[in-house]
Amino acid sequence: MLGVSHRTVQLWVEGGVLQAWKTAGGHRRILVSSVQRLVAQRNQAVANGQPASSAPAQPPARGRRIVMADDDATLLRLYELELSGWGLDAELIKARDGFDALIKIGEAQPDLLISDLNMPGMDGFRMVRTLRADPRYGKMAIIVISGLDRATISSMGLPDDIPVFAKPVRFSELRARVEQMLGAEDKAATET
Repeated sequence: MLGVSHRTVQLWVEGGVLQAWKTAGGHRRILVSSVQRLVAQRNQAVANGQPASSAPAQPPARGRRIVMADDDATLLRLYELELSGWGLDAELIKARDGFDALIKIGEAQPDLLISDLNMPGMDGFRMVRTLRADPRYGKMAIIVISGLDRATISSMGLPDDIPVFAKPVRFSELRARVEQMLGAEDKAATET
């Protein structure tokens, strides 16, 4: 029903996102109404994140937009400070989870998404699958920064074309990839 990993559900229970109790054996019993409420919130967030018209909004005449999704506010601030010193002429839009990121993507029509994978609300795996299934965002440039190991990431089905950086990220490597991806976006825009 939720389309997220078992671990994400555990974290949602522990964080109070889902109402549940633990049995004497340590198993979680989740209230169906809590799951239904979360699904309804997700559907509403996705619906609100869609542009009002069927055509995508025009990109800004000058400057670029990057959506950065991570549930750690301190890391988001660190990324913001780092990226602001790169001279990219890009606006950084911060999102706290996958739901929030989808809303911001629908509003801002960014050139690039940089995201964590293990987040409450909607994890990065589900968010990427949602974006890839939408013709407006299926080819969106995406970079992942994650503390998960490569085997876990592969087993969860992250598309192979998405570059993955381990936490803590080496900013010099991240910068090179961001500049490369934004340069490819610029080239594609001039060829169309």
